[in-house]
Amino acid sequence: MTATSSGIDVHTLEEAVRRATRAPSIHNTQPWRWRVEPGRIELHADADRRLVATDPDGRDLLVSCGAALEYLRVALAGVGAGSTTQRFPDPEQRDHLATVTVVDGHTMLDDENLYAQLDRRRSDRRPYDAGAPAQLVRALARRARALGADLVAVEGQARDRLIRALDDAATGQPHRPGYLAELLAWTHRYAGARDGVPATAVPKAGPGGDARHLQRFPTGSLPHRTALGPDAGTLCVVTTAGDDRLDRLRAGEAVAAVLLAATAAGYATCPLSQALELTTTRTRVQAAAGAIGYPQLLLRIGRPAENCGPVPETPRRAVSHLLF
Repeated sequence: MTATSSGIDVHTLEEAVRRATRAPSIHNTQPWRWRVEPGRIELHADADRRLVATDPDGRDLLVSCGAALEYLRVALAGVGAGSTTQRFPDPEQRDHLATVTVVDGHTMLDDENLYAQLDRRRSDRRPYDAGAPAQLVRALARRARALGADLVAVEGQARDRLIRALDDAATGQPHRPGYLAELLAWTHRYAGARDGVPATAVPKAGPGGDARHLQRFPTGSLPHRTALGPDAGTLCVVTTAGDDRLDRLRAGEAVAAVLLAATAAGYATCPLSQALELTTTRTRVQAAAGAIGYPQLLLRIGRPAENCGPVPETPRRAVSHLLF
C-alpha cells in the first residue's frame, strides 16, 4: 500500500470513496466518477448518467455529486483524516467538480460522529407520523449555512401551497418528452444492476387518500402502516444565494450534511426534486418558501410510522467501476 503524507494509504482513500457512494442521487443514478491518488481524491461528474428529460439543466446531477462530496469529507473524518476541498479546480474540465486533499491535523469530532450514519441513512418515501421539532430544524439550518446554503422550513398555508406545487409537478412532468422512458429505465433495471430505484425502496400502494407528491415511482413492495397520505413530515427547502454550478454543488453538500445529522437524531428523511425540475413549479416553490435565493432541493423530515419496518439498503456500484 502507498501511504500519504498524513499516513492514510490509498486503500483507505478508496474505502472512503466507497462510503461516499452511499450518498443519495437522482433516481440512484450515482452520476460520479473518482480518481484516487496518494494524498488526494478527485470527484468528476459522469455526464453519461445525466437524466436529460428529467434534469434538463443539470441541477439534479450537481446536487447529487455535491452530496457525494460531503459524504467523502465525513468518511475521511471518520478515519481521522483532515481534508481540504478545491471546487472546480480546472475551468477547462467542466466535469472535474472537486479535488479533496488529505491534510495533517485533527478533524471535527462532530464529523467523526456522523461517520456512523453514512451507511444508515435511507430515503424513506413513506408518510411520516410527525414532523421535526423546531430545535432540530434550527440545528440543521446551521449545518446548511456552514456549507453555503440555507434550510427553510415551510409551514402553515405556505406548506399547503408547496404541496400543491409538488402535486402539480407530479401530474405535469410525465407529459415532458422522454420523462417516462427515463423513469421506467431507472425503476426497472436489468438483472444484477447496482443502481436505480428498486421496488423494495418504494412503498406499496395504499387505499384512498394517496398524496401524489409521494408517488413519483411506480408502486413498490415496501410495507407501510397507512395510505400514502396525509403526511405529517416537515417540508424544508434548501436554497442558495446564486444559481450557478458552484451553488448547486454546495447545495448538495449542505443536503448531505442535513440528512446525516437528521439520521443521527433518529428522524427519517426523503429528498424531493420533482417540483424543481419544472420552471413553473420551481417559481412556486420559491414563493412558498419566501426565499430570496434559489431553491435547489426539497427535504421531507419526520418521525416514521411505528411498526412499519426499516427501509432496505439500495444498491451501489462497485468502486472499481467508478475509478479512473
